[in-house]
Amino acid sequence: MASAPQTEQLATLAATTVIVHPLVLLSVSDHHGRTSARMSHKRVIGVLLGQDNGKTINVANSFGIPFEEDEKDPKTWFLDHNYIESMSEMFKKVNAREKMVGWYHTGPQLRASDQEINDVFKRYIPRPVMVIVDTRQSTVGIPTEAYFAVEEIKDDGSESKRTFLHVPSVIEAEEAEEIGVEHLLRDIKDSTTTTLATRVTQQADSLRALQSRIKDLRDYLLQVAQGKLPVNHQITYHLQDALNLLPDLSNTLTTSSFIGNTNDQLLVIYLSSLVRAVIALHALVDNKAQNNRTEAEEAKKNEASAVVGKEKDKSKEGTKAEEKGKTS
Repeated sequence: MASAPQTEQLATLAATTVIVHPLVLLSVSDHHGRTSARMSHKRVIGVLLGQDNGKTINVANSFGIPFEEDEKDPKTWFLDHNYIESMSEMFKKVNAREKMVGWYHTGPQLRASDQEINDVFKRYIPRPVMVIVDTRQSTVGIPTEAYFAVEEIKDDGSESKRTFLHVPSVIEAEEAEEIGVEHLLRDIKDSTTTTLATRVTQQADSLRALQSRIKDLRDYLLQVAQGKLPVNHQITYHLQDALNLLPDLSNTLTTSSFIGNTNDQLLVIYLSSLVRAVIALHALVDNKAQNNRTEAEEAKKNEASAVVGKEKDKSKEGTKAEEKGKTS
């Protein structure tokens, strides 16, 4: 059986939460985008910087490192150790609070060489966290998966096996980061789609992500009901808290309040549509009247120029007649 310290260590690692900031996701996406322009199927690897607070690991920054591997032979790979050390020293001078906490790669799944690469990072820190960032555009939900390398000791006394322990990861941002990411997303626009189409697409992606989470909850509860998984009271409490936030639609007062609120919003939309239509019609009529006035002024100018031209012609004819009379 596993020793008590081993079990306590696994429990401590399993209770650790990895907090990934948006700046890290943007940096990893940029790193992958620059590399995939040359080789689309190649994964990239980098170093994660932040603070290890025990129960939480705050990943606030990152940088990419040179990495090469043989797709056919997973045991053949190259990692630049000198680059890691020099970049870590440079980042330490900029912000001493951001220390090396682990490494990342764009998998999008675990690879056979991950254990060996993790051993390289153990030379710098005692417990490096590995974060897999899924950069595929078809991904729905949180694109990060966090792992710790552990040694699994079997109960039958056979040889221990090294594996990865999955730990929860979340995406959190400070206020300054939220503002920066919001402005960045405003600048990223697809010229082929309209604003309405973009908003509908975002709503559809959010609904698909919500559907996938509800499906995971359903599958978990079914497995618990069938006895395949043990009951986790902490998860049950969280589910109960989430369900308590849902409105009681069986209550007539709540239902009428929702209907009244919806009608008020629809009334505002209806009035705004009417105002927009009236303004558009007013602009159309005003434009038509302006065009008529412009045409009338041009017609008067043409008539005036025609009258002036006729008078000039008559004066020229009179002058010619007088000259002929004098000659005769």
